[in-house]
Amino acid sequence: MGCGMGKTERRMKKCDRGSISVPAATAIRAALLIQRWYRQYVARLEMKRRYTWNIFQSIEYAGEQDQIKLYNFFGFLMDHFTPASSERNLISHIFRENEICRDAEWERYFCYESIEVPDSYTGPHLTFPMTFCGVSKLVEAFKHKHSQLHARYVLQILGETWRLLRILPNINHVTTCHTKEITICGDLHGQLEDLLLIFYKNGLPSSEKPYVFNGDFVDRGKNSLEILLILFGFLLVYPNDVHLNRGNHEDHIVNLRYGFTKEVLGKYRLHGKKILKLLQKIFSCLPLATVIDHKVLIVHGGISDTTDLNIISRMERHKYVSALRPPKQSRKTDDDKESDGAPEGRRRVFSLTHQGSARYDFPRRSLHNVPLNNQLNWTVEKELKKRRKLAGFDQSYKELKKLDSDSDPESGEVTETDEHEWKQIVDILWSDPTPQNGCILNEVRGGGCYWGPDVTEEVLGRHNLQLLIRSHECKQDGYEFCHNRKVLTIFSASNYYEVGSNRGAYIRMGPDLVPHFIQYQASKKTCRELTLRQSVGWTERSALQALREQLFVHKSDLISAFQEFDPNNTGMISLSNWATATEKVLNLGLPWRVLRPQLVSCTQSGMVDYQQSIRELSITQPKLEISDTSILETMYKNHSNLETIFRIIDTDHSGLISFEEFRQTWKLLSTHLKTEISDDAIADLAQSIDFNKDGSIDINEFMEAFRLVDLSAHM
Repeated sequence: MGCGMGKTERRMKKCDRGSISVPAATAIRAALLIQRWYRQYVARLEMKRRYTWNIFQSIEYAGEQDQIKLYNFFGFLMDHFTPASSERNLISHIFRENEICRDAEWERYFCYESIEVPDSYTGPHLTFPMTFCGVSKLVEAFKHKHSQLHARYVLQILGETWRLLRILPNINHVTTCHTKEITICGDLHGQLEDLLLIFYKNGLPSSEKPYVFNGDFVDRGKNSLEILLILFGFLLVYPNDVHLNRGNHEDHIVNLRYGFTKEVLGKYRLHGKKILKLLQKIFSCLPLATVIDHKVLIVHGGISDTTDLNIISRMERHKYVSALRPPKQSRKTDDDKESDGAPEGRRRVFSLTHQGSARYDFPRRSLHNVPLNNQLNWTVEKELKKRRKLAGFDQSYKELKKLDSDSDPESGEVTETDEHEWKQIVDILWSDPTPQNGCILNEVRGGGCYWGPDVTEEVLGRHNLQLLIRSHECKQDGYEFCHNRKVLTIFSASNYYEVGSNRGAYIRMGPDLVPHFIQYQASKKTCRELTLRQSVGWTERSALQALREQLFVHKSDLISAFQEFDPNNTGMISLSNWATATEKVLNLGLPWRVLRPQLVSCTQSGMVDYQQSIRELSITQPKLEISDTSILETMYKNHSNLETIFRIIDTDHSGLISFEEFRQTWKLLSTHLKTEISDDAIADLAQSIDFNKDGSIDINEFMEAFRLVDLSAHM
């Protein structure tokens, strides 16, 4: 028919098909082999990514535990040491921040009008009331790293923000409509590049593009203050469309450890102290939650089995300047007024872990009036154990909290209402979800609780809600559902642990209340050029470096733990014993058997030479002529705690402390650690690091001089 195919052509086609039948089978087998290899390759990368993640997260949460233990120790000193003791005087000022001043006094204290902007200033000039144009100029200036904003404008923005925040409700209620979606962002942690990328992809906040920022704006990153100024600027321009929730890092005590205090004082040496004081007020005035269309609850950390939005909506949130300790009553005796101003009276100690606090009378004492052996016996840990035993530590979380809320009729310092409200705040700022039903103490972080799916169902049902959005935890993809998709975690700081460690994400939500996710990774050009394998390898090396440093600073404890499994002192122990001893000392909950090849080598018989394993860590330390080297190990092991105490003792925020303050810092630390450090060893260390011999120590130089270096990371 002209269009048909002849017999010859059909035979040729058939022959062609037959000729490729064998190569096709080979190709299929090859494809299956490639597929199998690729799946194994991806599985290995995923395994590396998971244990890398576990390392970072375990070290992060261990640091938070240390922070809370140290602050509980300070609380113990305040409650049980005499008002005249030097230890109490050193740290009393951080507790006096809870005292309430009249608004008029704050207005006078933070007056900015006497601060002049010189003609040489090249940064953005702002006018008030703030306008969209003014905030846009601020964003551009920070984006292009122009000169920092003048202190006058900083104080002016902060002052206006405080005046606005103090009239806002504890829980913001917002509504959606078909013409606009609400954008919800999680933790930013001082990473300005992430905020700028969100604005680039999603648009700047406006009346047509409302935002909810869910806390933890500060700490860890280098641009926390810039993030705050941008967010506060948009809040002033669009107070009905920009909503800021408080996070657990919006707390001046937490800021001492995680970098924000240091950042502000470094950028504003002259006015930094005023800026920090005003930020304390602002943080305590930040709203605690946001509710969208009466159906979606947004809080920073989470909930517990006693979370009550009605209580949260009625409390005076400004009283809770730090969530690490319940507010005290302002009642003072005449003797107190004549003393240093530190709070007096027998108060109970409350821990963020909601340890039971049945009444127990403790004698007041000063470290200088007690022999050292008695000091070591009289420890915070023992007293807390007594409290746990008295309260019945095996009881449920709710029962413990009920015990903890029983008022002490004779103390009169912390009311039952204040304590109950404080626990509500701690739970919504510090808690994490868990797959198991129930509500238990969050001993991993040291604060808040772990709550299960049954608690989610009960709390959401009781308040007629359908979804809980929270932040507080870094997620590899920037977001994660749990509890039958009724709890959603959103985290907006990409590359949080290391370049390539995680994506950031934000949520868009319309009137259907269905969350839509936008993921991103704010990274430099070199990072974008990395392959998946290179990116995972980069992150893995960084995590292992951090872990090797942990092994190094605990080397004495590790060797002692290893020797328990080596009664004949052979220097060798089995892999299983090595893993058991390492976990016992570091308590990080890591898969040590999996990590062993990356950390130590084994003999052919599978034994670990633990002495050699310490030497193989390739960690270098400063070479100083110090007779007592044990103080160096204490220094490395408690690097962050020591810096926190330094920042507390440096009351004038000069960045310098005297030899006597240095000695008192070490005495505080040794009491906290229940170890003895001699005055001679402390003096020896102080002399060795007083490089210019002026009798004072620069805190930043001291901390940097004792920073460990992992040589393997540079090979």
